[in-house]
Amino acid sequence: MKIFFKLLFITTVALTSTQTNATLWEKIKTPIRGKAQSIGGYSNGCIIGATPLALQGEGYQVIRSARNRYYGHPELLDYLINLGKKTKAAGIPTILIGDMGMPAGGRFASGHASHQTGLDADIWLRFGPMDNQTARNPAGLATIMVNRNTQRVYDNLWQQQHTDLIKLAASDNRVNRIFVNPAIKVKLCQTAGNDRAWLAKIRPWYGHDAHFHIRLTCPADATSCENQAPIPAGDGCGKELYSWFEPKPDTGTPATKTLPTPPVQCQMILSEQGLN
Repeated sequence: MKIFFKLLFITTVALTSTQTNATLWEKIKTPIRGKAQSIGGYSNGCIIGATPLALQGEGYQVIRSARNRYYGHPELLDYLINLGKKTKAAGIPTILIGDMGMPAGGRFASGHASHQTGLDADIWLRFGPMDNQTARNPAGLATIMVNRNTQRVYDNLWQQQHTDLIKLAASDNRVNRIFVNPAIKVKLCQTAGNDRAWLAKIRPWYGHDAHFHIRLTCPADATSCENQAPIPAGDGCGKELYSWFEPKPDTGTPATKTLPTPPVQCQMILSEQGLN
C-alpha cells in the first residue's frame, strides 16, 4: 500500500511538473547509470544508460553540441558510427549529425516532440565538415532543400549524394522509419532507380526540409520500449504520398493538447534526481 501511494505521488508531481515546465529533463546533465534501457515511446519516454556520441568520427561530425543532445542508446551510437564509415566509403562528404537525445532522454523544451528514448537522430541535408566552433552552434547554416511556396525540392540544391545518403541510412535493418519532408519523399521516389525496397521506410512528415530524422526499432532486450505500428506495404510513392499536398480542411480552433503521463520508470528517474 505504501508503494502504491508513493507511485501515485510521483505520478502526480511528475505529470504536473512536465505540464508546467518542459525542461525538467534538460536539468539532468549526465546519463542515468545502469544497463542501457529505452523506456516508453519515442514521444513519451526516457532512457537509462545512455552514451554520448564522440563529437567527431570517421565520416561524421556532431553539430549543435552546445545543446547537449548527443546522447543515445548504444545501438544508436553503433548505427551512426557505422553509417559514417559507409558514407565515407561511398565518397559522400562528412555527414552532420544534429539532435539525438538528452542524457536521460525525456522531453525537450523546444524543437521536437520525440527523441525521448535515445533511438532518434537528425542528419542535416548539408554536408560538412565544419570548424569546431561553428559546429558547436551552427545557427542559420542549415540548407533548406524545399521551396515552401511551391512545395518542391530545389533542383539546383539536390544532389545524387543526398539520395545515396538516405538510401544508405535506410538500409540498416535496425531502422524503423526515416522522416523527410513530403517533397523530399517525392524526389526520392523519382531518383531511387530500380532498387526501391528501402523507400518503404521513408515516411513523409511536416517540416524536415533541412534534415532527415532516423528512428531505430526498439532493441530486442528493451522490454519497456514501445515500437510504432508497422509501416504499410509498398514503397509509399503513390496516392498516400500525394495526399500530403492537398489543402487541409478547416476544422476550427485547434484542440488544446495535454501532455501524456510519463511512464512510471521515467517518473521515478525525475523523483530520484530531485526534480519534483
